[in-house]
Amino acid sequence: MNIITKKFDLGDGRMVEIETGKLAKQADGSAVVRMNDTMLLATVCSKREVGENVDFMPLTVDYQEKYAAMGRFPGGFFKREQRPSEHEILIARLVDRALRPLFPDNFHAEVQVQITLISGDANTMPDQLAALAAASALAVSDIPFNGPVSEVRVSYLDGQYVINTPMQDIERADLDLIVAATEDNIMMVEGEMKEVSEDVMLNALKAAHEAIKIQCRAIAELTIEAGKTEKREYCHEVNDEELRQRVRDAVYQKCYEFSKQGIANKHQREEGFAAIKQEFIEANYTEETLTDEIQFMIDRYYHDTEREAMRDMVLAERTRLDGRQLDEIRPLWSEVSYLPSAHGSAIFTRGETQSLSTVTLGTKLDEQVIDGAVVEGTRRFLLHYNFPGFATGEVKGNRGLSRREVGHGHLAWRALKEVLPAESDCPYTIRVVSDILESNGSSSMATVCAGCLALMDAGVQIRKPVAGIAMGLISKGDKWAVLSDILGDEDHLGDMDFKVCGTRDGITACQMDIKVDGLSYDVLAKALEQARQGRLHILDHIQSTIEQPREDYKPFVPRIVQIQIAKDFIGAVIGKGGEVIQKIQKETGSIINIEEKDGMGIVDIASADKASIEAALKWIKEICTVPEVGQVYDAKVVSIVEFGAFLEFLPGKEGLMHISEYDYARTETLEGLLNVGDTVQVKIIAIDEKNGKLKLSRKALLPKPEGYVEEEQRPRGPRRDGDRGPRRDGDRGPRREGDRGPRREGDRRRSDGENHRH
Repeated sequence: MNIITKKFDLGDGRMVEIETGKLAKQADGSAVVRMNDTMLLATVCSKREVGENVDFMPLTVDYQEKYAAMGRFPGGFFKREQRPSEHEILIARLVDRALRPLFPDNFHAEVQVQITLISGDANTMPDQLAALAAASALAVSDIPFNGPVSEVRVSYLDGQYVINTPMQDIERADLDLIVAATEDNIMMVEGEMKEVSEDVMLNALKAAHEAIKIQCRAIAELTIEAGKTEKREYCHEVNDEELRQRVRDAVYQKCYEFSKQGIANKHQREEGFAAIKQEFIEANYTEETLTDEIQFMIDRYYHDTEREAMRDMVLAERTRLDGRQLDEIRPLWSEVSYLPSAHGSAIFTRGETQSLSTVTLGTKLDEQVIDGAVVEGTRRFLLHYNFPGFATGEVKGNRGLSRREVGHGHLAWRALKEVLPAESDCPYTIRVVSDILESNGSSSMATVCAGCLALMDAGVQIRKPVAGIAMGLISKGDKWAVLSDILGDEDHLGDMDFKVCGTRDGITACQMDIKVDGLSYDVLAKALEQARQGRLHILDHIQSTIEQPREDYKPFVPRIVQIQIAKDFIGAVIGKGGEVIQKIQKETGSIINIEEKDGMGIVDIASADKASIEAALKWIKEICTVPEVGQVYDAKVVSIVEFGAFLEFLPGKEGLMHISEYDYARTETLEGLLNVGDTVQVKIIAIDEKNGKLKLSRKALLPKPEGYVEEEQRPRGPRRDGDRGPRRDGDRGPRREGDRGPRREGDRRRSDGENHRH
């Protein structure tokens, strides 16, 4: 067994280790990356042969977290790992976007990369190591790959740039980015920020790149030690160079001139370019001579020529396919409250890209439960992005959620979550759904804009409006052009897709994929500044549609009132087995959620009916009220006994009204005066300091009769028939120890002031 290990320091004493030759040796390449107790196993396998007429890179990247890695059981009925979670899909996409551009252009054999979390610790995030593990596995294989490449996390924390930030510090960082790069070039960026400046972001990329260079050198040394510097030979394309030249000679200038026309309609452009290709075919081939193989090669050569002509036109003419200037934004229009029944809705259209977004406001019960192997918790803000086939005029079956939809939705979620109000100010669970109805580039950025409008329409008091814009790049030699608000064609044929989201004051999220070597920081700085100007233009439009969030939610939105109660009362509000809280919800028609936070009970009461909320609120406050002497209540008679009545004056709280406290007139019995269920207004006149028993009085609320003498001041004299024997002032008569006097069968008399319910 030939085990090879490489170690490197992140610069602050934290070590990262790469190991190969111990696990999964039958894969084309495998490696284990370890940092602290987090370990990732990456494997890579590739087919030797390629499918017929395949002219793309069929790469699959999968990432999975084993629950055993964290000493946990998976949830659900089956108690085993199931399909990838959104969290796992997002990490797989980060790795895919770092690797895909580095395979040779003419290498088309199917490749599968699998990354598995086999050990984890609570403070070392695996996403920052996943691409390093995958690139290491490729490095010790014979699969052609123009690496090495790696990824790191970079955070801006307390004025410093931190690499592979500990999980406990990520939340308080002003910037959190995952950056992928080779030793020479940045390849991919994705992350979120707290309205940071363009300079802070640019310096973060530089700090990340310096750390990545160390990792790339370690991977290169691993390749040499493993003896894998020579990669397999392959031949996946059948080419006819004479045909390639004929296609270029015939169509290049036509494509160039057609590109200059500035046609804004996507379908018209597609038809025009298709006509140029068809003209070449008809001029050179008949149905008999045009074989499938020749057709396949013509399609490829024409695509390459069209791309070259369009790029040359932009660089030479400084104009674009749809006639815009390089920094010009497509026409904008938007509308809010389009859907009458939604809590909030908006349409945002930019050129031929359109999003219809909705906002739904729910309770704590609607929060998303996160039950990953590493990350657990709940999420109160959700954003879902849907991209149906009709958005591009295609016939495409609905096969469920795609990875692309997960990724685009997550980017928009990151962009908007920074400006949401605090939970104490907006106790709702918030769901934004963006349905893309038309698409010609930048649909994720349209989602950010439409989502922002819908939130303001719903009355969610976001701190500031947010907009997003996608930037592109075309470069050739020392010439380059940065394009604002790119079309789908400009994304496909260009060198960069750089999405930037933010407010007027800074960036909140970004995503960048670069397809060209040697992109300088000067170009990135130009792209960021041009993006800032475009963002401000779009924000002006958003605020012309709706200047600020509505002052209140719409009438049919469930209202949520949040109160705090003492921690000791949580159990009383819930009741045994949830009996009390269920009763409150049933009788008031409200939805109640209670959780303990910061040593207090946080109670959310939700209902579309204001009276329902007020009734539940009153009920809960009464449960949590601490009785005090002098307070007056409308109490319900619970039971009547010989010496008085027990009354419930607050939910779950009872006291004794002694028979002598019913009226100023002497009362021999309460029978006939009170019945169980009657309501009596009473006052708390005493609380026993030892046992907390409460003494109630109806008499204390009645006008005192003129000339009334308190009982203890009255002359006693001889007692009439039915009296209980002579009594001295304040004297209840002698009693022997343990002697309570004679008791009749069934007699359950209690001592004066005893409370049988608490």
